[in-house]
Amino acid sequence: MINSSNSRQRVLGGGVQHVLDYLRRMQAESPAFFYVVQGDNGSSNGNIFWADATARMNYHYFGDSIKLDTSYRANGCTVPFATFTGLNHHAQPVLFGCALLFNESEASLVWLLQTWLQAMSGKKPVSITTDTDNLIQMAVAHVLPETHHRLCKLSIFRETKEKLTHVCQTHPTFETEFMNCVNEAETIEEFESQWKSLLERYYLVDSEYLQSIYSACRHWVPVFMRETFFGDILSDEENDAENTFFNGYVDASTSIQLLIKHYEKALTIWHEKELKADLDSTNTTPVLKTPSPMEKQAANLYTRKVFMKFQEELVETLANPATKIDESETITTYHVAKFGEEHKAHTVRFNTVELTANCSCLMFEFSGIICRHVLSVFRAKNVLTLPSQYILKRWTRNAKTGSESTIEEHHLELPSNSQESLTMRHNSLRQEAIKFVEEGAKSILSYNVAVNALKEAAKKVASAKKKNSDKTLVINIVNGHNQGVDKGDIDQADSRQSKEEKEQKIRELTAELGRINQQSEVYRANLLAVLKDLEEEKLKLSVKVQNARLSLKE
Repeated sequence: MINSSNSRQRVLGGGVQHVLDYLRRMQAESPAFFYVVQGDNGSSNGNIFWADATARMNYHYFGDSIKLDTSYRANGCTVPFATFTGLNHHAQPVLFGCALLFNESEASLVWLLQTWLQAMSGKKPVSITTDTDNLIQMAVAHVLPETHHRLCKLSIFRETKEKLTHVCQTHPTFETEFMNCVNEAETIEEFESQWKSLLERYYLVDSEYLQSIYSACRHWVPVFMRETFFGDILSDEENDAENTFFNGYVDASTSIQLLIKHYEKALTIWHEKELKADLDSTNTTPVLKTPSPMEKQAANLYTRKVFMKFQEELVETLANPATKIDESETITTYHVAKFGEEHKAHTVRFNTVELTANCSCLMFEFSGIICRHVLSVFRAKNVLTLPSQYILKRWTRNAKTGSESTIEEHHLELPSNSQESLTMRHNSLRQEAIKFVEEGAKSILSYNVAVNALKEAAKKVASAKKKNSDKTLVINIVNGHNQGVDKGDIDQADSRQSKEEKEQKIRELTAELGRINQQSEVYRANLLAVLKDLEEEKLKLSVKVQNARLSLKE
């Protein structure tokens, strides 16, 4: 990694000031917007970190596993744009903060991680994935010594293809065999054996590059890390193609002047995708493939994307029977394997008292989704529904609800006065509306209560808006005059004012009234957007209720 602060500053020019102006404006609008400039002395020469209120809130829900992406270096980007991301309950990328790294020294990377941790209220993640850079590894060890550190496997795959181009061109099968060796090994012994065989077969035993990545294999080869939660439920192809937050928005051609525009566009698009996924999970019913009560339970609990992954595991139990091999007082041990692949059997230990099971594949520990092997044992033991300890809240529809949603309120309290962020209140209302719809749809009785509550709420919001507008106007006019309202006092004061002073005061009051009217229109537009969303949800609920009534008549 090269310390290229000065050269980058020269190339980026005044665009950095544009970014700083944007960050200052955002912080003025919202106290929960966090940004820091390293060694801030009023200049624009230091590294910059920022995280908006949504990023900080999302980290509370989904900050168990994060990724620090500094791929701008490998991708030849002019703008040194680094990001902290994770996965939300739909397995979509979610942003936890951004940085501009003009200086890439170890001290600067330590500063970045410490600043990010400060923005996240000091809550450390279970795991972090980064590029293979040595300075990043040292910074992570310094700031997050208890966090499990993984090196990005996809980056190593790409780097291997570049370093061993001659081998890939001469032997077209090498790349596939290399990835299979890494991805498909189910035990450490199997990986070790396949690695040795691969290097011997392609005469690469003396390759210094392969020796170097092998020495770090415990930090990037999956079989070594399956006891740690990383939330990986997507394939490598899905991760590579879909799961980069700024993929398609910020690339090598993005200038510093356009960075904020593309940054905001990505925020908007992913916010819309999350809302759509929320509605799809709530308002549509997936096709069930088995008569299992457990499948129906999972369909009602999980988001759609996660349910599809669970369903895949459940269906596979039909081809993976459980065979009992040992039994003690409370623990029964099973081998579970696919028909014809008994040599690849996994071992499941089932506690008959606590209804808990541990599998040698460690899929639940790694991804938070229960594996086919444990599910097969549950079938054999007639466990008809998922025990609560196997339902990770972060993968459910209600990941953002419940007692934990108080989210560090002293840090992220929503603004209450008219000068602060409208966007935060708008987004918060949309999220609360979705929760309201979910509860209101559960029965006809709750639906009727919800509809009446919406009508009453709409009246109260309209009344509050009118009172607030009138109150603001009166306060500003009174403050503007700095006088009482007694007619005699006003006449007496007016007699002492020149015509020019009166006209100046009229102009000031007119301008103030214009500003208030403009502000009221902004509030009105945001309120109408929220009410429109609520009306659309109400219409959908009406259709569902009518369908339910028709079904009952039939």
